[in-house]
Amino acid sequence: MSSGQGRVDVEIESKRAQEPPTGGGDHPNTCPGCGSHYRDDELTQTLRVCPQCGHHFPVRARERVEQLADPGSFAEEDGDLRSADPLEFFDLRPYTERLAEAELATGLGDAIVCGRAEIDAAECRLAVMDFAFMGGSMGSVVGEKFARACDSAAAAGVPLVSVTASGGARMQEGILALMQLPKTICAIEELQDSGGALLSVLTHPTTGGVLASYASLGDVVLAEPGALMSFAGPRVVAQTTREKLPDDFGLAESNYRYGHLDAIVPRGELRPVLARLLRLFGSG
Repeated sequence: MSSGQGRVDVEIESKRAQEPPTGGGDHPNTCPGCGSHYRDDELTQTLRVCPQCGHHFPVRARERVEQLADPGSFAEEDGDLRSADPLEFFDLRPYTERLAEAELATGLGDAIVCGRAEIDAAECRLAVMDFAFMGGSMGSVVGEKFARACDSAAAAGVPLVSVTASGGARMQEGILALMQLPKTICAIEELQDSGGALLSVLTHPTTGGVLASYASLGDVVLAEPGALMSFAGPRVVAQTTREKLPDDFGLAESNYRYGHLDAIVPRGELRPVLARLLRLFGSG
């Protein structure tokens, strides 16, 4: 290739974990916003939100269910579903090995937890994603469990509350993962045709195929402050377009400004806001 023209710079990022810091290092619960340190029990009391600067730490799926649902009201559905490996996918390790490792690390069968619940005595169905399970990627099981949650909500005549945290479609399942986009969209359409409603809550990060499918199709779309919600991350977009992006590119605040969201709701207010919406949409 001739010098200068048509050349594309490609960054190769190391996949190795960073070396642990020496000389004290960072506390595992260090706030990236203000540098404050917290114990696990302190963050649990504040719903994993920094009381100094308001930074929203990630929340695991089962902890999110505890934050939202009335005590003892959640009953998980379809928790026995597991992903197969029809493509016999192998990168650095077999896909089956990665699935087993993720299940052992998280205690989950896949990247979403679904079930019946009540929020302030208002019945609903919950579908909560967990980014810790393979980056919250959507494979065939995630799509199937979400579609079943839509069917369950429609049959019960109650709204579905979806909480997303995902890096997108699961590459190890190829076209089978991409097929979950139209599948989940059709499931939402059937839910809405039955008179039901989807309340979608986007948390950090919600990207790729999940954002391009069911996460954006709620009758009401909410987001937590500072959540990244874009099809591709800002670094990828900047490298592709070769343009400097705004500091808030892809964040909830930017999306709200352009009308892609109905509201930005801090985590401490999310449960009462959802309870009001459930009473509104469930009244019919």
